[in-house]
Amino acid sequence: MLKIRFILAYLMINMCCISAAISQNIKIDLGPDNIGMNQAFTITVTVENGKLESYDQFPEIQGFVKRGTSSSSSTNFVNGRVSSTQSITQNYLPTREGSFRLPAFVMTVNNQKVRSPGQNVKVGPAVQSRQRQDPFFYDPFEDLFGKQQQPQEYVDINADAFLSLSTDKSDVFLGEGFTLTLSFYVSEDNRAQMQFYELGKQLTEIVKKVKPANCWEENFNIDNITQEPVILNGKRYSQYKIFQAAYFPLNMEPINFPSVDLELIKYKVAKRRTFFGQNRKEDFETFSSKPRKVIVRDLPPHPLKASVPVGQYKLDDKISSQQLRTGQSFNYNFIVKGIGNISAITNPTLIEDEDFDIYPPNIRQNINRGNNRVTGVKTFNYFGVPNEPGEYNLGEYFQLTYFDPEREVYDTLRPDLTILINGESKKNEMIQANDLGSFYDIIPFEKNEIRGLNEDQYIMIIANIFILLMLILSAFTILRKPS
Repeated sequence: MLKIRFILAYLMINMCCISAAISQNIKIDLGPDNIGMNQAFTITVTVENGKLESYDQFPEIQGFVKRGTSSSSSTNFVNGRVSSTQSITQNYLPTREGSFRLPAFVMTVNNQKVRSPGQNVKVGPAVQSRQRQDPFFYDPFEDLFGKQQQPQEYVDINADAFLSLSTDKSDVFLGEGFTLTLSFYVSEDNRAQMQFYELGKQLTEIVKKVKPANCWEENFNIDNITQEPVILNGKRYSQYKIFQAAYFPLNMEPINFPSVDLELIKYKVAKRRTFFGQNRKEDFETFSSKPRKVIVRDLPPHPLKASVPVGQYKLDDKISSQQLRTGQSFNYNFIVKGIGNISAITNPTLIEDEDFDIYPPNIRQNINRGNNRVTGVKTFNYFGVPNEPGEYNLGEYFQLTYFDPEREVYDTLRPDLTILINGESKKNEMIQANDLGSFYDIIPFEKNEIRGLNEDQYIMIIANIFILLMLILSAFTILRKPS
């Protein structure tokens, strides 16, 4: 029995070694170096013997604009061995004719750095359609035997697909976030051949139409449209997310999302299929979504109702030291983490007194948009100096009140940190350090006597008489001056 176990363990170790030896191969392929204005340049990332799990954004190319991606996968069985390939292709459309340079670049694919040497791409005039030269456009055997080519008939196949504009919530509190998603769903049983058409141009118009004016927006910025398997009402679909954003209402007006349209290329299939003939014909079909409405509810009564942030938050604070001496500075980080509109979180309420000198904070934030929600971290970095010895609970100085929409209650974030201050009081030193000005400087040298205002009247009378005599003398001198 022990021998059998040893043999099984040996076989398992060998199998693991064989599996590790078959490592995935990742490569980057570039499109042709000479294209027309109506053709696309492509960059393709291919993973052999592995799954395409993650990859960087494709590079920007001067003179080109990104226009959607496409993905493919294949599995081959050769001599009893199985090999698989997955790839993602980024399409670039030229904006003008000329010669352009794609510099060398590096992409991280499945946590591996893959280098590409780059390429020069020449864009010429639009290429004319060469359907008569396409061997799949007509049946050469019909010309060979002198038969007249019959006009092909095409049939339209119903697409088992739909366009959906959905929200994850139908009603929200004022300031509470909800996620809007525009997706195209294709059933697993769909037999119609379709592909996206001028998606970037259409999406620009769709976003203008659906973006509400009374909301703060956090756009998820979908750069690559990928396929995601989902199950709806027990039926399997492939979901293609086209647009996604989180919105936070700024007032009580209901949020109405109208129906939007998306046009796709849909191919009609030849009624009489031939080996060399054109077996499909390009056509267009427009898919429309249903309108959506989100109701906004007011927050419950509270003294800070008009200014509190809304979300699910928690506090994670840090201090440079919990034992200090008076006059010794410290740094304190009030860190707010959670789900909600991170940008709308205001400064915590600061209770000021003479025991501490606390200065306005430096602020930094980090916002994450993913998994159909907006999360993030906002840090308030304070600089302070203690003036009085003693033990202090920072919860008595810093606090942030917010509204939790899940529990529908107001809550307050307060730190639990306690700091111990040693040393002598610095309050008197601060008073002595202040310069009160020259008026206060002469107080010790003046007499502490009450002085009446009548004592200065005689001086004023003498001064007025002197001024009057000067005026009379001046007038007499002018009048006696010979003409």
